[in-house]
Amino acid sequence: MDTDFDETYVLLLLADSNLPTGSFVASSGFESYGTHGFLSLSSASSAGKGRAATAGTVAFIQDSLHTYSRSALPFVSDAHCVVVDSFKDLKGKPEIGHDATIKKLLELDELYETMTLNHVAKRASKAQGVALLTLYAKGFACPSGLSDEDHLSKSLNVLIDRLKLMVRGEETHGHLPVCWGVLTGALGISLLRAQHLFLFLHARSLLSSAVRLNTIGPYSSQQLLFHSVKPLVEAEVSQNKDMRTGIFGDMHHNDADDRPATTWPLGEILAVRHDLQHSRIFNS
Repeated sequence: MDTDFDETYVLLLLADSNLPTGSFVASSGFESYGTHGFLSLSSASSAGKGRAATAGTVAFIQDSLHTYSRSALPFVSDAHCVVVDSFKDLKGKPEIGHDATIKKLLELDELYETMTLNHVAKRASKAQGVALLTLYAKGFACPSGLSDEDHLSKSLNVLIDRLKLMVRGEETHGHLPVCWGVLTGALGISLLRAQHLFLFLHARSLLSSAVRLNTIGPYSSQQLLFHSVKPLVEAEVSQNKDMRTGIFGDMHHNDADDRPATTWPLGEILAVRHDLQHSRIFNS
């Protein structure tokens, strides 16, 4: 079968909004953003409540994508490369490379934990991360009724099961960007497409939150996804696709001044105030 078709097929599966990845419990700060009145403040000149809410939603997505691509995308990239690089010389031996690979993934996970500034974002990231590892084991591993003689596939199953058990045992955190890099690397998705889909799904989850909060309707959400989100995602991927965490030295080129960073302090403040709302729909 055509390799490009295989990759496209997997991308379609990953883009399914029904996948159990924990995104329905997280608004990434959007609920708090609306509660604190920023949906209307961000577009005071817009005529009508509906237009103001739509403009405010787009403004939030733009700021959220910008800070998320700068802070999370380097971890996706490094985790993806760790998984792909570790299996280049597998040669049919599933046991090779796991210790070194796990060690690097744990370093990435710990660094992301340290750099994530608020407990609400940490809580959501961990819930979604372990959901992705579970998704691979239950949704993409070969069914028991089918024979699977692929040594690489078996080795990936062992690696991800081991990582998932470490998360469950609280030996590591299992943050979403790291787990997304692991998942897409294991599924054979190219790094660039993994980056694109990561940011697209983040933006789509924000629009899904807006629909659930009834600030915009489902048709408006689809319009924004079709017309407004695409250039935002493309711009962020283009600007940050080569950024890395830098913790692996010369493993990947990365300028010393080009490291992960949070670029939207207001978003962090609003996100950390999520639990202070008198009533809320989302867990984070």
